[in-house]
Amino acid sequence: MTVILGLAAVLLVTAAALALWRMVAGPTPLDRIISSDVVVAVVIAVVGLYSVVAGNATGLPILLVLSLVGFTGAVGVARLIASAEGVRKLFDRRQAMRRDEE
Repeated sequence: MTVILGLAAVLLVTAAALALWRMVAGPTPLDRIISSDVVVAVVIAVVGLYSVVAGNATGLPILLVLSLVGFTGAVGVARLIASAEGVRKLFDRRQAMRRDEE
């Protein structure tokens, strides 16, 4: 059991390090946003692993709050990207209509 928990810890640290690297070196803001979502997921997994190791349920409220933060962040980013594309399409359509009128 100790080997499995150690392996899980090593994998989580590796995932966090790679996500933090992508957050720092990401070429686009979307890469940084996605990597921050991955970091939240890794923190959720670490709190869950701690709850398993400690054998208590004190981490469950933390897990609930972190999962809500991760979900609302992802939905917010998706809405932001969708609305930006929608505004661009609307602007392009209006520009095309003005060209047709001329």
